[in-house]
Amino acid sequence: MASCLLQNATILTVDDKDRTFEKGWIALAGGRIAGLGPMETAPASAGYDEVLDLAGHLVMPGLVNAHTHSAMILFRGRSEGHSLLTMEGWYNTIREPELSLLPSDIGPAVALSCAEMALSGTTTFSDQYFFAEEIASAADASGLRAVIAYGIVQLGDEARGAEELGNAVAFVEGQRRAGGRVVPWFGPHAPYVDNDEALLRAEVAAAVRLGCGMHLHMAAGPEDNEETLARYGLTATQALARDGFFAGRVLAAHCLDLSPGDIATFAAHPAASVAHCASAGLRSGREGICPVVDLRRAGVTVALGTDNVAANNSYDMVSEMRMAGLVASHREGRAQPLSSRDLVRMATIEGARALGLDNETGSLEPGKAADVIAFDMGGPGWSETPDVATTLVYSGSGRDLRHSWVAGERIVADGRLTRADLGAIKRDYSATYADFWARVARARKVA
Repeated sequence: MASCLLQNATILTVDDKDRTFEKGWIALAGGRIAGLGPMETAPASAGYDEVLDLAGHLVMPGLVNAHTHSAMILFRGRSEGHSLLTMEGWYNTIREPELSLLPSDIGPAVALSCAEMALSGTTTFSDQYFFAEEIASAADASGLRAVIAYGIVQLGDEARGAEELGNAVAFVEGQRRAGGRVVPWFGPHAPYVDNDEALLRAEVAAAVRLGCGMHLHMAAGPEDNEETLARYGLTATQALARDGFFAGRVLAAHCLDLSPGDIATFAAHPAASVAHCASAGLRSGREGICPVVDLRRAGVTVALGTDNVAANNSYDMVSEMRMAGLVASHREGRAQPLSSRDLVRMATIEGARALGLDNETGSLEPGKAADVIAFDMGGPGWSETPDVATTLVYSGSGRDLRHSWVAGERIVADGRLTRADLGAIKRDYSATYADFWARVARARKVA
């Protein structure tokens, strides 16, 4: 793999000391970060295959999108006026047309999602959906790093639940043999809402045996707790803890309606984390807002995610940082309870920690994977500032992304994908989109 020396950039390390180099260098070699520092310590450029002068650029760790359903780009704009965080909204606008999905639809959809993520600065994403094999294949082809959870939806069908759990086990085992940049997990969609108690216990046992994480939706609304409160006097979070659900790594998306006891449950399990999807939460119309400040104060890892682009419509994690900052101010009733540096950490190292990848990615440190991005600071919204993180979060955009490396491979160069042509990806997707929705229309006529 080619070595590369980046010079004269403003560098946000997001390391333990949160160092910033106003004019710095970073060296990439063998897929790893070989070194970095201020320009006065830069090595001679002669020893590198490529040298890039990135004056006027912000270089930082690649962004981590901690909650997506990448194939659901097929539903962009199809759920307007409906809340996808309610059973009614999800079932009527998403679940019913999903029944017409074919495996062949997934690759083109995920390819476009990965392209949009890569071109806006995401280098790692966490996905939970059906057709996990197809998602993993498309993610691997894109060059992105991905944690793919096999989505398990039971909806009261015991036999279906058992079959899906078996398929999830096979996916995890098979994907591990395949290796690469894709990490396989389980994805119980929503405990107690569409996965019953017996299935949840079986999922926990299988996940513990395999040592894989579980990616689920939790506390997306008060109805998520209705069954467990009526049956046990416990919230869904507390009932899951009682059944051993937090024995391994857990990534819980949304968490709009967590009680103080729920927060304590997360805090008592260091491998449990929350994926805060601020934009999707606001668009859903739910009253609850994820208690990010309380969670972080309790020591809980909080990452950021876009959710699917039917709920959000955008994969721009820079925009997601900004939205997370705004809703925290609104919820807490005070200005910036989350600093811009906090938000950057949530979108990088905290996302990596939630996925168990913080020793590999999420910050710029020697020895870590060379997952590095560079934003062009020459466009509108960028000007002199005391803190470049604030400019990025509140004035920047994912569209300012210029270059991106994953494991030292340059997957975006000068604003263009290197592995594939965006136009070709979009043409393939457009044909798939037209075919899928024509299929849905035919199914609706028959029904």
